[in-house]
Amino acid sequence: WIPSAGELKTKPTQHSVKELQNVGIQPQILLCRCDRAIPDTERRKIANFCNVRPEAVIAARDVDTIYSCPLAYHAEGMDNEVLRYFGLPFESEPDLSGWEKIVDAIRHPEGAVRIAVVGKYTALLDSYKSLNEALLHGGIDHRTKVVLDWVEAEALEKGDASLERLATADGILVPGGFGERGSEGKIAAIRYARENGIPFLGICFGMQMAVIECARNLAGLPDASSTEFGFTKEPLVGLMTEWARGNERLRRSEGGELGGTMRLGAYPAVLGEGTRAAEVYGTTAIRERHRHRYEVNIHYREKLEAAGLKFSGLSPDGILPEVVEYSNHPWFVAVQYHPELKSRPFAPHPLFSGFVGAASKKARSA
Repeated sequence: WIPSAGELKTKPTQHSVKELQNVGIQPQILLCRCDRAIPDTERRKIANFCNVRPEAVIAARDVDTIYSCPLAYHAEGMDNEVLRYFGLPFESEPDLSGWEKIVDAIRHPEGAVRIAVVGKYTALLDSYKSLNEALLHGGIDHRTKVVLDWVEAEALEKGDASLERLATADGILVPGGFGERGSEGKIAAIRYARENGIPFLGICFGMQMAVIECARNLAGLPDASSTEFGFTKEPLVGLMTEWARGNERLRRSEGGELGGTMRLGAYPAVLGEGTRAAEVYGTTAIRERHRHRYEVNIHYREKLEAAGLKFSGLSPDGILPEVVEYSNHPWFVAVQYHPELKSRPFAPHPLFSGFVGAASKKARSA
């Protein structure tokens, strides 16, 4: 669409297809990106010059949510054209009720929650794309609009005044990450969530910071830190080989000598009976995807649990902490893995659904 001319121009599409044809590629369907309907005259012009059927010129219009794309493409006849090309029957209407329910929940929410996401890549939000979508899926499950407030972790290191931004949050989330920069701000945000009863979800690095926060402020270990940040007298978090030297059982676990390699891919975990984690999942046996090198030091479990932080999920051999939580908190769960990688619009991950549900409950009670 050329605003100054007030009309749609088809020449760019024609030239693009011509370039494809010059290298031996003949498209069967053209998806034409646009912000408005394509008139039949322009559709026929594109079809004639690009050697495709007029019905195969599909308007790929802007949508308010990516999850409405299946409905939008069906309305344009794209699915029928694909079936026609492969010689498959397309007389009957597809069942799109699942997508209709998802889109309706997004467009007509029954409530809203504000989630403060405390990270250090807030200028590059695509870094958290899978996290954004998982939170949206949790919102769909509760017909709740999830409004994300991106909080720069380093800004929270300036003192209590900067933490006031978290006071109006219905939930606080500390995502995965690495490196010392912003870590103290994340720890401050976790402490704020714990002390003020705000629903909290920690993921990967977020769980490690939750463990350090507990050690420093509840378990009497002010020097608690991660070896990722340098030498520390109290290595609450470290490479597995750093806190497991001499532990033959750990060196054999997970299939061989671990060294400093990354724990990558899906691993099983066992959740404790009667824990918040088991309640959320509806089972005690789970399998989740990991991507990290540092682990919470199991040797500090006794001190941390005495301070109130329960180790509610462990690897099957009982060596690697997978989930921690506070039983005396409205909703505080932190996990070592990345649950956002398994969330789907039709099947929101139980942790994100539970987290958004707890945030929604807080918002209603405010």
